[in-house]
Amino acid sequence: MNHQRVFVFTIFLLSFLTASVGTESLGSWKKLPPAPTVRTEVAVALLAGKIYVIGGFTPKGITDKVEAFDLATGTWQAQSPLPRPLHHTTASVVNDKLYVIGGFGSATWAPTNVNFMYDPDTHHWTVKAPMPTERGALATAVIDDKIYAIGGAWRNIFRLVNTGANEVYDPDTDQWQTLAPVPTPRDHLAVSSFQGRLFAIGGRVNVNYRNNLDANEAYDPDTATWTKLKPLPTARSGITSQVLNGKIHVLGGESGDKTFTENEAYDPSKDDWVTMHPMPEGRHGLGSAVADGKLHILTGGPKPGGNGSDAHWVYSP
Repeated sequence: MNHQRVFVFTIFLLSFLTASVGTESLGSWKKLPPAPTVRTEVAVALLAGKIYVIGGFTPKGITDKVEAFDLATGTWQAQSPLPRPLHHTTASVVNDKLYVIGGFGSATWAPTNVNFMYDPDTHHWTVKAPMPTERGALATAVIDDKIYAIGGAWRNIFRLVNTGANEVYDPDTDQWQTLAPVPTPRDHLAVSSFQGRLFAIGGRVNVNYRNNLDANEAYDPDTATWTKLKPLPTARSGITSQVLNGKIHVLGGESGDKTFTENEAYDPSKDDWVTMHPMPEGRHGLGSAVADGKLHILTGGPKPGGNGSDAHWVYSP
């Protein structure tokens, strides 16, 4: 009888340890000090030890607010506002400067081709060469100190429609170049760079969150070609993505029925996806940044459509 009890306890202990290890390997979430402003459809970037949250919608409308979370002190600070209010814009960092490119500039979702550079030392914004294609709900990523702007939506007379635009900006020369368009034109997508390639993931058709996509396509600047990859397991848009430990994490999003908590990670070396620990709460129009080996997600709407939050969570793998 004692031997049976020992055997049962051993099996239970091994099962518990196996489950614990499996859960831990999927990562964990921790809540951090909330952002000062409730908003959604923001741009986020890491610069000089601070995570910047830029523009978006607030309960009072479109905003030019810029706020930064200081990783060293764990506090938020107001920064110099954008030259104009923007939503569905982008944020990229090259050579210790912050670039905000594209987005919509009005409540009627007027696409823009703005290109603003922020210097954290002088707290000053400078207008740079405009993007060739006016568009919002696009995504950007950096390779070799150049900013690639992918997809989005532009105005076709009375309605917003997708563009497959793939345009690259060189901050050194302040010039743009037009490249091969993304095979699946879309907006509200996510783009990350990894090992010299761009990965354009998810999104929607013509700003309709009831028509989400699972597209996963990679662009190689050396060959100027796109490659179709294994689709995103959960079709969604209004997402964000970051590279962490050799995988591209795709987080959040919305459909016509709900917001997503999904945290699905793509492994380029295997062309395969892994389902990681989900976000604590569903969010769309959120932003993200990786700092010190951890992934921060910030603000975003908890319900489909226009709304916002002050959420700030950090994911540890």
